[in-house]
Amino acid sequence: MTPRYALIVSLLLVAVTDLLRSEELPKLTTLSDASIKYAVPSKPYVVLRGGDVEAVIVDNQAADDEVLPGHRAGYSGVASLKHAKQKRNIFVPLYAGLNYEHIHDGTVQHRDILFEPRRASLKLRVVNDRIAELYQAPTPHWGLESCLRYELLDDGAIEMTLECIPHRKTFANGYIGLFWASYINQPESLDIHLKGYSAGSDNAQWLRGVTPKHGVLSTHVGTNDKRQFKHAEDFPLTLAFNRSRYRYAEPWYYGVSHGMALAFVFRDQDMARLTQSPSGGGQGNPAWDFQYFFSDYKVGQRYQAVMRALYVPFESREQMEKATKPHRDALRL
Repeated sequence: MTPRYALIVSLLLVAVTDLLRSEELPKLTTLSDASIKYAVPSKPYVVLRGGDVEAVIVDNQAADDEVLPGHRAGYSGVASLKHAKQKRNIFVPLYAGLNYEHIHDGTVQHRDILFEPRRASLKLRVVNDRIAELYQAPTPHWGLESCLRYELLDDGAIEMTLECIPHRKTFANGYIGLFWASYINQPESLDIHLKGYSAGSDNAQWLRGVTPKHGVLSTHVGTNDKRQFKHAEDFPLTLAFNRSRYRYAEPWYYGVSHGMALAFVFRDQDMARLTQSPSGGGQGNPAWDFQYFFSDYKVGQRYQAVMRALYVPFESREQMEKATKPHRDALRL
């Protein structure tokens, strides 16, 4: 893709994204559709099963039983992800994957404010045996109301839908920054794999995402993502704005752990930023992450993003392309 063509595509994507946000979005969670019925379980988690996959969705309370031994408070999302061919939880048992981690605007804030999704109460809502949601009322500092829907599809893929509404003019730099982390339990390789361009190259190829330490070369931005977000030079969330030397050509990546691959697939229009740390979950426990940014936000407007996570036995890059293709196609405009 030539630089001029990339710029044209980028402008079109921004225009389409703005149009989608200006029109009425589909109502996909209990945040926007009050007619959706749900139950509130007695425990802080629920077990979902689909295909060969078992996923345990947890709110940000602690849990310690046979399902979630030693799970710590503050870590929400998919606390455990297992497969018929790998009974070992891919995520660090103390923590979680697809974990709603940060709300920010690029300004220096107290840790409790930057980690507000951990601190503010999350309510678990069970819609059915395949769908659970995590609802968070407008948070104390940012005033961001949100709902995350985790749906286990027939083939075992997890579709995670975000809906959020800012209720106050609290984001000083005019954008909403949101961050999700997945803490991987002792994989043989800390790295991720993505298709894209290295510095100075015009040919898309498979790239091995390697970051030497936390917060260095950490974030891979899409070829069509020309957005710049103002932030403090000493902004403490070092993963968020420290870019790698790569730009991804396709909005997905995967990592490998104990014979299994975990792939994250995104929609083009959401312009996710792919982020990694070699030690986010402790020594030998990398964090395979992603970020969303909502530019020029408006108070009271509902924002939305959709992605999918696949957990499958790993054979090759070609096999991963084949396994993810139906999901990449489903998430295209």
